[in-house]
Amino acid sequence: MQQEDHPYQPVETCDLRRRFARLTFLNIVANITVPLASLVDTALLGHLESIHFLAGVALASVIFEYVYWSFGFLRMGTTGTTAQAVGRGDSGEVHRTLYRYLLLAWLLAFLILLLQIPLRELGFLLLGGSPEVEAAGRAYFNARIWAAPATLSNFVFLGWFLGREESGAALVMTAVANLANVALDYLFIVQMDLAAYGAGLGTAISQYLMLLAALILFRTRRGAIPWIWSEVWQGRALKRLFRLNRDILLRTVALVSAFALFTNFSSLLGTVILAANAVLLRWVMLAAYLIDGAAFATESLAGILYGTGDRVGLKRLEGLALRIGVAFALPFCIFAILRPAAPIRLLTSHVPTVETALLYLPWLAPVLLFGSLAYIYDGLFLGLTAGRALRNAMLVSTFVVFLPLAIVALVIDSNHLLWASMAAFMLARTATLWQASSAFYTVEPRATLET
Repeated sequence: MQQEDHPYQPVETCDLRRRFARLTFLNIVANITVPLASLVDTALLGHLESIHFLAGVALASVIFEYVYWSFGFLRMGTTGTTAQAVGRGDSGEVHRTLYRYLLLAWLLAFLILLLQIPLRELGFLLLGGSPEVEAAGRAYFNARIWAAPATLSNFVFLGWFLGREESGAALVMTAVANLANVALDYLFIVQMDLAAYGAGLGTAISQYLMLLAALILFRTRRGAIPWIWSEVWQGRALKRLFRLNRDILLRTVALVSAFALFTNFSSLLGTVILAANAVLLRWVMLAAYLIDGAAFATESLAGILYGTGDRVGLKRLEGLALRIGVAFALPFCIFAILRPAAPIRLLTSHVPTVETALLYLPWLAPVLLFGSLAYIYDGLFLGLTAGRALRNAMLVSTFVVFLPLAIVALVIDSNHLLWASMAAFMLARTATLWQASSAFYTVEPRATLET
């Protein structure tokens, strides 16, 4: 039985808090499967006889963060553009947005597969690590890279469903992918003893299962506009698409660079430091995915509110989202300050790694507190398709604040300072985006976005 196309009500007649709560809840349920799957990956690899498999996957993941996260604009741009079309009541543009971004995703995926060997060789040339760690990382890369077409297509479908306030569909997609990933990792890592290669293979297959779920969900929607080349391939629309995605791409590359440099510098500080920081980053990502539940809700509603021209609603949304973001971060801040050992031991039984992770665990408090605010502002500006503001804030935070501190940390061999550089990075993101938002509300929203 086909489902009727999504019923969109005028924003001014709806309860903003209710809609925000519903979207946040569904987004959190969807998001929580992602870090839980990663935690399972870490736990399965961390309990193998050698820690090199865990460290190798952590190192190879840096390459995929560049390759895939750099193309995160496929999800982000789709959400904001779709949501604004929803707010305007333009059903045709809602579907044409999906088709344009899918076309772009397929072209990029083809390039990734075509250039996979240069990407792999360049990646491991730039990254540090012992021969054993690098060997494990290469095995993981060789398996996971073949998921590129599915991964990029999934970005687009996720963004499209979020832009339509259909977080339930995003929940189904992510649940399918990550539950499959957990099952496949157990099969390949534990049962078949494929170690790092098995982890990559499980991730790759799960992405194609996720895409299958997305296609099924899309086919259940009525009112779909057919793919017409003359309408999809519109010069002005494609120009706007590439301009927005250029700014989001630069923003994302800067963001990924910060985390990649953090991981690479961790590697240069030693294998145990690398493994310990990888474990701690898993907890950062767990909290981030929870906070992103509110950030994604902000993104969806901000786009729709902007499409309807409701500036007052946008301001109310900003305040509500910031409060919820901080509330989600606080339990993790308390966890970091108390430094319990049991959650760390869930991820690895390697005693030196556990002891080292506990030593640096308190740094998660400022990282997550400042990060919670930054994530919410990211969602706000993505919904507004204000790519320029996001780009400028991230460039300053990465290359003016984070990188100098991280280099000093490497020079003086201080992992404490390395974590301090990450905390400063999150604070800078928050401060720059807050400043941009203050300027935004002093003028008409549309004028701000076009200048």
